Amino acid sequence: MEAVATLSAMDKRDSGVRGIGQELVHRQTDGEAALISRRRFLRWSAGAGVLPFVGCGHRAVRGGGVPVVSSVTSSLKAAGAAHGLLVGCAVDTRALRADTAYAALVAEQASIVVAENAMKWGALHPARDTYDFEQADSLVAFAEGHRIKVRGHNLCWHRYVPEWVMRLSPGAQAKGVFVEHIERVAGRYAGRMHSWDVVNEAIEVKDGRADGMRVSPWLSLVGDDYIEVAFRAARAADPQALLTYNEYGIEGEDEASYRKRRAVLMLLRRLKARNVPVDAMGVQSHLSAGDASYGPGLRGFLKDMRELDLQVFLTEMDVNDRALPADVAVRDKAVAGVYGRYLDLVLADPAVTAVLTWGITDRYTWLNHEGSRKDQLSERALPFDVDYRGKEAFDATIDAIDRRPKAGARG
Repeated sequence: MEAVATLSAMDKRDSGVRGIGQELVHRQTDGEAALISRRRFLRWSAGAGVLPFVGCGHRAVRGGGVPVVSSVTSSLKAAGAAHGLLVGCAVDTRALRADTAYAALVAEQASIVVAENAMKWGALHPARDTYDFEQADSLVAFAEGHRIKVRGHNLCWHRYVPEWVMRLSPGAQAKGVFVEHIERVAGRYAGRMHSWDVVNEAIEVKDGRADGMRVSPWLSLVGDDYIEVAFRAARAADPQALLTYNEYGIEGEDEASYRKRRAVLMLLRRLKARNVPVDAMGVQSHLSAGDASYGPGLRGFLKDMRELDLQVFLTEMDVNDRALPADVAVRDKAVAGVYGRYLDLVLADPAVTAVLTWGITDRYTWLNHEGSRKDQLSERALPFDVDYRGKEAFDATIDAIDRRPKAGARG
């Protein structure tokens, strides 16, 4: 099965939607005009019955004390553009096609998107002789229709591997299938992708290898050089995309993060020494509110990436609130604090050129599927809530981006 999706009527209809941003809002209260940032308005408007999508230009919602929205607009992507930064999110491709409000939010906020699941092996290559590109194609079509860049995720991961792959014979047969998949998938979108996560999560220090490598299916099937094989195949298939190594658990100041950073650095240095075409490092940035700190270890790692001439992308940022009490105001404030502090730290380094959250609205966060809160409440991990209203995390993200030196001002 191989299907190519085109822009749906929904995509075309929503391509001009604007209005989730930092518009300036003027409100008359007892004769006194108050100026409210659009970010605060998104939360305020919920109680006033104002739809979050207020349109563009001079369109406004009036009456009953409801604000009048001016034509001054902003968004995550606009804030990023002013500071040489791509800002976006992972996308649930099925929701993108079924939920017009979600599609409009992504179109308004993102300058770069990545498929949450639609480009993984299990989704794209369910049987040896079968490829299913329908969901992946639909995302690329949507992004191109809205002038949004696309990241590919991922060409090689130890999870989401179809059962049929595990029955391949190690060595030549498995390597042939591995390379063929990468060439087929990366080649299909050649010249259309900003970047690919070529290899995802290949380090696991606890597995006990001297090189820190994870004992993964690909290590067993293809061999110790499978990462090099993957990057070279990806470069041959798409010479233009930035080829990325993507990893989690390297952000903190704890011993586990330190050891993993060291192993990742060793891996990247080995690849660079062999002229393997690695262009970027993906720092996933799945963070926690209330029980983690980020500081000099991560700053040093970013410096190491610059010295290796690698760009850095924050590829999967979110902030789980599982350790926090049920109170929404408490959770939102703490989550926003993590967004602000973490982004202040990493955005100070010019190697960081893209920030993507793993989802954009709490309605579709993967964390809720994990059942991470003991009280079973939904996580409030992302910039927008389940009703697509901006939260304090949205404010904190915009503010941290605004604090970044302009691209031309950096030394």
